[in-house]
Amino acid sequence: MRLALLTHGGYPYVGGDAGLWCDRLVRGLAQHEFDIYALSRSRHQEDQGWMPLPPQVGRVRTAPLWTAETDGVAYGRRARRRFAECHGDLVDVLCAATGPAATAQDALADRFANALYGLAELAREQGGLVGALRSDSAVRTLERACRAPGAPRTAREARVPDLLAVAAHLERALRPLSLDWYGDDGLGAADLCHATAGGPAALPGLLARHFSEVPLLVTEYGVQLRSHYLALGADAAAPAVRALLAAFHGRLTAEVYRRAEILTPGNAHARRWQEHCGADRSRIRTVYPGMEADHFTEIGESPDRADPDTLVWVGRVEPAKDLISLLHAFAEVRKEEPKARLRIVGAPLGAEGEAYLGHCRALAAQLFPDEADGAHAVGDNPVSFEEIGGPEVPTPADAYAAGAVVVLSSVVEGFPLGLIEAMFCGRATVSTDVGAVVEVIGGTGLVVPPRNPRALAEACVALLRDPERRERLGAAARARALELFTVEQNIAAFHGIYLEIVARCPVRRVVLDEAGEPLPFATPPESHVPGRWTGPTARVLPRGIPGWAAGQPVRATPIAAGEGA
Repeated sequence: MRLALLTHGGYPYVGGDAGLWCDRLVRGLAQHEFDIYALSRSRHQEDQGWMPLPPQVGRVRTAPLWTAETDGVAYGRRARRRFAECHGDLVDVLCAATGPAATAQDALADRFANALYGLAELAREQGGLVGALRSDSAVRTLERACRAPGAPRTAREARVPDLLAVAAHLERALRPLSLDWYGDDGLGAADLCHATAGGPAALPGLLARHFSEVPLLVTEYGVQLRSHYLALGADAAAPAVRALLAAFHGRLTAEVYRRAEILTPGNAHARRWQEHCGADRSRIRTVYPGMEADHFTEIGESPDRADPDTLVWVGRVEPAKDLISLLHAFAEVRKEEPKARLRIVGAPLGAEGEAYLGHCRALAAQLFPDEADGAHAVGDNPVSFEEIGGPEVPTPADAYAAGAVVVLSSVVEGFPLGLIEAMFCGRATVSTDVGAVVEVIGGTGLVVPPRNPRALAEACVALLRDPERRERLGAAARARALELFTVEQNIAAFHGIYLEIVARCPVRRVVLDEAGEPLPFATPPESHVPGRWTGPTARVLPRGIPGWAAGQPVRATPIAAGEGA
């Protein structure tokens, strides 16, 4: 089948979001054709270039969401009237009071959808929306909606700078409506659109579904709506701006969830967000991220290589990892187990991470003065700070192999990939109850409350003193990881979902022969085999265009001399 992979700030750009996952998915499904439709986030991302693409990627189309260039499209009077109606309906929904009855909410959802698709149709006919969304009339329409009776108090308090900020954000968010991706030579030719995130990445899929009835699959390993809410903090924007943009992203997310054939969250936390935003529970399939297990096979099959007195922490050094609590917990561990050691393996994340690492080093020096075995021996600190790639820890597998117990002390965590790596290595783990930790561990490790050094220390001591328990937990953790979190499991799950969607929602296209007549049986099953298929000469009729309009233009009959008199 022909699959359209929709990304925003990710694949195929080097270092993009979910780039590794997308690359593994595309390479693992070599029997299908992929077209990549990528929205870029910055000039820097585009300058970095693309990662190497496998041969099953037929083409890549990109568009920037960060530029400020206008499209130069001038509307006529009728187009301006249509834009005013659709844009007015859109912003009226954003300024509608929240909390009415369910029937009223459904009516607002339908009104938002009709306005969105109306703008998309206008952009397709006129060549773009950028200039119209930036126009003074668009800002005045937004202002009237904010001042209308019944609008929330926060919206009524919007000032001119707030209105300009909201209008600029809406223009960027709706820029996919102006792209030329939706014809039968683009997304309309796909059998399935797979959006690798919600928000802007899923918007082209919505339009492909609207224009060409191409089914949409949406995968969310991180909830885009939650990210928007967090980005619009109290220090980021005025209350009116936050309220209006939150309403827009909430409505867009609800429309994506309503139109997608299947939603695939990466964990139970994302699934709960989707259900809270109105997603139909029967159309949700949890698909865990896939990770390469081969790198950890040797360590996982040799659990006795670990130092029985060593705790290991592996990750990026930043405040959310709460290494301060870990160091205080290790001070309690040392009181019970004087031979215990702690190895902190990871690089700092940015300037904040550098400062945090310095603070952790100072605390470790204060809590654990260098110790020596005798009067003439050199002192040694039981806490070491290392980075992967050094002589002591050349690979992540070597980091996990260094200790008998792997510790995760985070106060904020999404899907703990490092914890899965530890499970691949067959290590017993002690983790804080944050994010998807409990879902990942599933009873194969110890879990304690976050910001509780005493509980963290007691769990570590319990495992250090019981090697048989460590071995049982490590073996169970490795078996669970190999069952749920491998690349093979991830690829097989998506392949099954692809087949389910295409079987249930096939795309029906009208194909014309040379005479302009509909051609029956023009797309037999073998036409879906990757590569060029040799068949009769035919052309696909664009949706919405009747057969009589697909031929050559009819020339006017010339008027003979004297006939016009």
